[in-house]
Amino acid sequence: MRIAWLTQVMLAVNAALTSQWTVRLVMLGTIAVLVGFRRFQHLAAYLAIVLAVALLLSAVTPGIGRMRPAGIEILGPWQGYSQPSRPVAALTLALVGVLYTLVPAGRRRNLGKWAAGTIVAALYAARLYLAVDHPTDQLTALIIAWPLAVVAFWLAVPNDVFPISYRGRRKAHLDIGGRRGAAIVTALDHQLGLAVTAVAPFGLEASAGSTPLRVQVRGPDGTETALFGKLYALSHLRSDRCYKRVRAVIYGRLEDEKPFSTVRRLVEYEDHLLRLMRDAGLPTPRPYGFVEMTPEREYLIVMEFFEGSREIRNARVDDRVIDDALRVVRRMWDAGVAHRDIKPSNILVRDGRVLLIDVAFAAVRPTPWRQAVDLANMMLTLALASTPEHVYERAVNVFAADDVAEAFAACRSITVPSQLRSLIRADGRDLIGRFRRLAPARRPVPVQLRDIRRVAITAGLLAMIAAAVVLFSVYLKVAGLV
Repeated sequence: MRIAWLTQVMLAVNAALTSQWTVRLVMLGTIAVLVGFRRFQHLAAYLAIVLAVALLLSAVTPGIGRMRPAGIEILGPWQGYSQPSRPVAALTLALVGVLYTLVPAGRRRNLGKWAAGTIVAALYAARLYLAVDHPTDQLTALIIAWPLAVVAFWLAVPNDVFPISYRGRRKAHLDIGGRRGAAIVTALDHQLGLAVTAVAPFGLEASAGSTPLRVQVRGPDGTETALFGKLYALSHLRSDRCYKRVRAVIYGRLEDEKPFSTVRRLVEYEDHLLRLMRDAGLPTPRPYGFVEMTPEREYLIVMEFFEGSREIRNARVDDRVIDDALRVVRRMWDAGVAHRDIKPSNILVRDGRVLLIDVAFAAVRPTPWRQAVDLANMMLTLALASTPEHVYERAVNVFAADDVAEAFAACRSITVPSQLRSLIRADGRDLIGRFRRLAPARRPVPVQLRDIRRVAITAGLLAMIAAAVVLFSVYLKVAGLV
């Protein structure tokens, strides 16, 4: 039944799709893209699933593997057992990995499935035509490399927790449509008694640790009020842990910095800080409580929405605003709390009064240098809209000159929030240096721990990377995937 020209086509298809370089390029390309876009959750899942499939193939082959018949001429190269078909499993797994780690869910992924299915079908037909594989050889390989891998990706990196997007959307921002949007409305109604009429994203560009929302609620008299919500998920907790570990390796750990253990603890802590700072007379949002979306996975905290306020960099910063901002820091010192994230996006102005938001990482009874850093970051923020000399002149009316000196002695890159750091860099002025020259001379204040823990984390990280590379290479070779 074979035709000469068709045989040549099938040989070419089989050679191209089963080439070790084809599979290597697809897999290594996938890993490179994931690293480039910093999708480390998808990368870890991809490596783990590839290794699991490789081990499964190694375990299955001796038990059900079928030796190839002797004395039969087979067109095309082959070696080892015929069942399961390792070339089919390798290509299928590589394509599934691309679909579930690089292609956004929805229409594009569905089109990608058709494309991947067409490629696998072409290889399937070519190897049957050449008599290299039996139909059950390919069926076993497809079962191992497609449905099992898909289920593994669903469990490891579910799209609702780790969405794939190339539109510049931060990974921290979850989709609030569909089932999650309905769950938000239901949870706020049942747990807080709020009649929600609309939920929409708000201020996404300034948030990297949660999904900020504007929630419209209807009161008993029919009037609508806007509230502010922050949606926290397990992905935010994992990102915070990863960020702090990597920063500890590169820069050294800050002495008062520890990751949260669960999402619930994170939300409870922020709700507690909102109430504590509000009771201390600080201009922070009034808390309304939080709701549980999915136990230990997703929570939504609700607070007052400062209607009519503007971010400080978009507001008029006069002496009244500068004095009020400095008095807010003084009040935090007196109350024994530190905000720990003073930056323009967390400082609002309304009617000439300064308002503070985002107290999720505030600290109670902080170390003295942490309180001093709040003052430094507030003065740097004010100086962006004024001059260091003018801000320093107003600051010494509220703080002692030695306090200002200590603030900038503890100020360095790691203590300045990334948004404020980028704005200072764009401004072009040496704001920190000018403040240090204005204040009394003071030796730098140590704020980092360079201890055995940092060495242990660094060594452990390097050991894990080396082990992953070695195991990845060994198991792929053992399983015959490359």
